[in-house]
Amino acid sequence: MKDLMVVIVGGGAGLGALLAEMAVTEGAAGIGIIDLNGDAAQAALAPARAADIATAHAACDIRTAPAAHAAFAEVAAQLGRVDTLINSAAIYPRKPILDITDADWDASNAINVKGTYHMMVTAIRQMRGQDLRGMVRGRIVNITSVDAFKAHPQNAHYAATKAAVVSLTRSMAQEVAHDGILVNSVAPAGMATEKAREAGFLTELAKASPLGRGGDPREMAEWVLMAGGPRNTYMTGENIIVSGGYIYA
Repeated sequence: MKDLMVVIVGGGAGLGALLAEMAVTEGAAGIGIIDLNGDAAQAALAPARAADIATAHAACDIRTAPAAHAAFAEVAAQLGRVDTLINSAAIYPRKPILDITDADWDASNAINVKGTYHMMVTAIRQMRGQDLRGMVRGRIVNITSVDAFKAHPQNAHYAATKAAVVSLTRSMAQEVAHDGILVNSVAPAGMATEKAREAGFLTELAKASPLGRGGDPREMAEWVLMAGGPRNTYMTGENIIVSGGYIYA
């Protein structure tokens, strides 16, 4: 991520906050965070402030285009340019498939699909006006999930939204390739997080993986940063599955 201005949507906690921290370590020139929780966004910028690099943040509900576009414009103006956008914001509801309501569908689609789309659109408009760095004007990475490819109980609406983001990534990549903008996605499997440990999922994760363990969040983040960083100059429209062999595609 050396010398790049990076914006992370949903960067106030979890994988998004870890990505912000790791991007600083990899030499990013600046970090912007857009999150529903403005206080969390500010807190997640602590590593960037400690490194004395550019920072920006905005509190935003990404479900509507005007709000999403305004938040991105605010952060982009503070950073000066945006080289990489990472879409990490999502909700993970669980409910038996016969009990999913219209409200459940609407909530999942509004954040996981429409919110991702809104942020991609406004980022592309910004990136199109930027000078090329090498052969690339900008990079977008969307966080999807192995759930887009493998069914699991009680998360049909979540899985459907992540499959939609995989498709959306491909469509957007095709339309903006001539602009020098690369669009990819990364699909993590189960991660050995503190929440997974507290919920007792770690044993299940270990059994499900041929490697005998759940993935460390940093192992997932490495691939996100690769797709969104200067080493990626030719890959676009791809979905990178990081599952420890849980699924093959």
